[in-house]
Amino acid sequence: MISLLDDTDNEVIITVTGNLLKQGSGIIPDLEKAWEGTLDEKLQIRLENLIQDIQFNGVRDDLNRWIKTGAEYILEGAIYIARFQFPELNVSKINEEIESIRKDVWIEINSNLTALEKVKILNYVIFDLHKFSRNNADFYSPQNSYINQVIETRKGNPISLSIVYLSVAWKLGLPIYGVNLPKNFILAYKDEYRHRDAADESEDILFYINPYNRGAVLGRREIDYFITQQQLKPHPSFYIPCSNRDIIIRLINNLILSFEKLGYAQKITRMKELLRVVES
Repeated sequence: MISLLDDTDNEVIITVTGNLLKQGSGIIPDLEKAWEGTLDEKLQIRLENLIQDIQFNGVRDDLNRWIKTGAEYILEGAIYIARFQFPELNVSKINEEIESIRKDVWIEINSNLTALEKVKILNYVIFDLHKFSRNNADFYSPQNSYINQVIETRKGNPISLSIVYLSVAWKLGLPIYGVNLPKNFILAYKDEYRHRDAADESEDILFYINPYNRGAVLGRREIDYFITQQQLKPHPSFYIPCSNRDIIIRLINNLILSFEKLGYAQKITRMKELLRVVES
């Protein structure tokens, strides 16, 4: 079937391409072998586009499955977004790095500590021991939004640093959640011992955490000040936990903004397709 990709009949090419797309990622090694075995530039481009389409479909399908099964672990969603740019990224290495951070926190933490004391340990391990920090030099770089690059360089933006923080907290069973604050992204530590339903969910928040500022602890007053300073219209969602799906939507929108600044029209189109998957 691959040999028919150099057919002169356009209808044959369309039919063959459609059938090859249905094969999924398992056919990629054969397509790569075909690319290496031809000097026909037109066929090489056709093969490259087909490989990229198959890889993108895989990302889209995995992201869709993650959403439909509850989007429980934020790191998984972030990995799928990173695979858009790095289809062969080493997932095991990412998981090993997060597990290493978790172990370093677990050694120091115990149930007798207060929530604030636990966060101080998290901050020390993530920002001092493992050297994660914000990327001031190139804030709008797409690399700041790809979790594999963030773990490799130890630099990121508010969303990606929060994803690292949340991934470690989730593994430790700590009640830390994302908060969809515009022009920033912060975390909330919920009162794990409170068992009543509050009309205002923000009443369940003990304090907020800013991973983009080395895990600085904030109160509601600081959030109010930030909203006023940024001339934002106050909204309840600025104070309460958001879903993992909301976090991935923010991550995708960050990448769209980065691609717009770089003029990558095709990547913008693909990212918007992933955005539709998550939003729907």
